[in-house]
Amino acid sequence: MTFLFGRSAVGAAVLCLIASSLHAQIDPATTPSLQEITVTGNPLGSADAIAPIDVLQNEPLLLRSRATLGETLNNLPGVASSYFGPNASRPSIRGQDGDRIRILQNGGAAPDASALSFDHAVPVDALVTERIEVLRGPSALQYGGSAVGGVVNLIDNRVPSEPLQGFGGRADLGYASGSREKSGGVVLEGGNDRYALHVDAFNRDASDTRVPIELACENPKRPGVARRICNSANQAQGGALGGSVFFDRGFLGASVSSYSSDYGTVAEPDVSIGMRSDRYVLEGEFRPGGFFSSIRTKLSRTDYRHTEFEGQQAGTRFANKANDFRLEARHAKLGPLEGVVGFSSESGNFSADGEEAFAPHSRTRTRALFLHEEWAAPWGRLSFGARTERVSVRSLGYPLDPEVTRFAIGERRFDPHSAAFGALVDLAPEWQLSANLAYTERAPKDYELFANGPHVATAAWEVGDFDLQKEKSIGLDVGLQWKSGNHRAKVNAYATRFKNYIGLAATGNLRGEEGELNPGPVESDDGLVFPDAVAEYAYRGVRARFTGIEASGNVRLVGSDGWLRRSADAGALDLEWRGDLVRAKNTETGEPLPRISPARAGATLAWRSGPWSAQLGFDHYAAQRRVPTTGARETDAFTLWNAALTYRMKVERASLTWYARLDNLGDKLAYSATSILTSTAYPNAPLPGRSLKVGLRASF
Repeated sequence: MTFLFGRSAVGAAVLCLIASSLHAQIDPATTPSLQEITVTGNPLGSADAIAPIDVLQNEPLLLRSRATLGETLNNLPGVASSYFGPNASRPSIRGQDGDRIRILQNGGAAPDASALSFDHAVPVDALVTERIEVLRGPSALQYGGSAVGGVVNLIDNRVPSEPLQGFGGRADLGYASGSREKSGGVVLEGGNDRYALHVDAFNRDASDTRVPIELACENPKRPGVARRICNSANQAQGGALGGSVFFDRGFLGASVSSYSSDYGTVAEPDVSIGMRSDRYVLEGEFRPGGFFSSIRTKLSRTDYRHTEFEGQQAGTRFANKANDFRLEARHAKLGPLEGVVGFSSESGNFSADGEEAFAPHSRTRTRALFLHEEWAAPWGRLSFGARTERVSVRSLGYPLDPEVTRFAIGERRFDPHSAAFGALVDLAPEWQLSANLAYTERAPKDYELFANGPHVATAAWEVGDFDLQKEKSIGLDVGLQWKSGNHRAKVNAYATRFKNYIGLAATGNLRGEEGELNPGPVESDDGLVFPDAVAEYAYRGVRARFTGIEASGNVRLVGSDGWLRRSADAGALDLEWRGDLVRAKNTETGEPLPRISPARAGATLAWRSGPWSAQLGFDHYAAQRRVPTTGARETDAFTLWNAALTYRMKVERASLTWYARLDNLGDKLAYSATSILTSTAYPNAPLPGRSLKVGLRASF
C-alpha cells in the first residue's frame, strides 16, 4: 500500500479535524489512550522498573519533538545525539551508539540503514508517536546483544492491543523559524469492544537551518555565504493504517505504514538522500489460561531503501529488506515467581550499489531463545534474564560487477550468550535501591566484518575484519531513588568493561581513489601530482571501559507541598535538574574513545497555573578535551538556553494546547562532541542557532 501525503493535504486534514473536534460529542472518559505503563525491558508490566528508564509522552514529548530521533531524546540523562546536521541523528546512550543501541517500534525490530552510516536518518517521526521509552544499560536481553548500550522503543498504537470505546485522536500544526519548518500530523482512533481502527499521517517541510555564523555554500541551488547550514533542507511525509479484532481470549491486528524523506547531507553541498521505508505488521495475543496465561506474537516485514543523489543524478543505492518474528509466552505465577519465555527470528538482506558502496551485499540471520523471570518479595523484587542466539552473516560480494573483487566473500557464524541479574529494594516508603549486573555477547555486524571502501560520512576508507570475534562485556549499574510528593531524585552509577570492543581505528595508511594503498605521486607534464587520498580506518577489537554517573530530579519550590507553601489556586513552581558524566577509554592504549559526550548539567524552572505553563532552562556542556590523538577534534564548553510557554483550553469536547518553544535563546555558536561532523566537516556543521517554534495540538 502506498501513501501519498502532500503538504496541502495534511494541512487541510489537520485544520478540518481541529474544526470538527470542536463539536465532537465524546465523553472524555471514553477517549482512547495508551496505558501509562513501562514495557521496554519489563515485559511483566511492573509499576517500578528495575533497570534505569525514561518515558516521554503527552506534553513533555510534544515540547521535545524534533525532526530526528537523536535530537528529540538529546539531554535526557545519559542520552546524547550523533547529530549529522538537522536531518539525521541517532541516540547515543552512555557513550555508545550505532549497533549497540537497539531502536524498536512497538517492541519489534524496525531495520533501516541508520546504524551503518551517520548520515542515514531513522525513518520515524515524533508527530505520530504516542510514547518513547528509553532503557539505559545492558539489561534488555530479550532484544539481543545489539541492546548492550540501551533500547529506544517508539510506541504508536498502530496495531491497537486494547479495545477503544468511541472515536478520538489528535491533530498537530507547527512552524519553526530556524529552518522555516512547517509540520502537521493527524492521529485518528476509534472502535468498540470488538473492533478498533487506527489512522495517522504527517508531513514536515524545512529549508536550510539557521546558525549563528556565516557559512559558505557551494550548492548550485543556494550558492554564496549565509547564516545557514548548507544543504540541510528536508521534506518528509508518511502515514499508517491499522486495525484489530478482539475476541474473548485475545486479539488479532495488522498495520501497514510508510515513511519517505528527501533531505540534504550536510557534509557535501550537492548530495541529497531520497529515502523510503514500508513496513507491514501482523500482531496478536491469545490468553489460553492454564500454565501459560498469555501468548503474544508479532510478525513484521520492512522494506527500506534510499538513493544518494549528486545533484539530479542518482548515485549509490542502499536497501535493507528484513523480516522479524517474535513469540512471547507469559506463564502463570509459580509462588512468587512469574516470567516470560520467548523466541525471536530476524533476517535481513542488505545491498549497496554504486561508487560509494563501502560494504558488500550481505545476508544476516538471527535466531534466539530468551527468558525473563521476576521474584516478588515483601522488600522488593529480583529479576533474572538470559538469552542464547545463533547468528550467521554471509557476504555475497558485489553481484552487479564481478570485476569488483575488494570485498571478502564467505560466511561467519556466532553463538552469543547473555545473562543479567537485577534487584529492586524498598529501603523505606520514599527510598528505593536498584542494581543490575549483566554479561552480554554481541556478534559483529556485516560491515564490521566485510567493509572495504570509501565512506563519505566518516571521510575514511573503511576496512572490515573477516576474523573478528564476538564482542563481550560485563556491566554493573547501581541506582538510588527518592520520592516524596512532587519532590524526587534519582542517581545511577555504572561501569562496563568490554573484551574485544569493536570500533574503527586509524591504521596510519592512505587509500587512493581506486583503493590503492599509500598512493605515491604520479608524473605528468606539469611535474609530480599527488592523487586524492583518504585515511584508512579498520574495524578492530580492543579492550575498553565505560564508566559514568547520571542524575535527575525535581524540587517543588512553590506550591501546596512546596518549600514555599501557597494554595493550589496560586499555581506551582518546580526546579527540574539533570546531569551526567561518561568516561570511555581504550584500555590497551590508554586513549579515550571517540565521540563521547562531555560532562553535562542542566536545570529548568517550570511554572504552572491554571491553563498556563512556562519553562526557562539551560543545558551546559563542558569542554571535551578527552579525544583520541588522531581522527578527532576537541570541543569548547557552551551553554544553551531554552524557554517554552503553553496554554490549554477546552472548546466543546476538544482540548487545545497552544505552545511556543524558543531554542538556543542566546544564539550560541556550538559544536557537538558526539558528532562525526565535528571532525570531518568543521566548521560548516555547528549546532542550530536561535529558533522559535509555535504550534497547536487538538486532542478530542
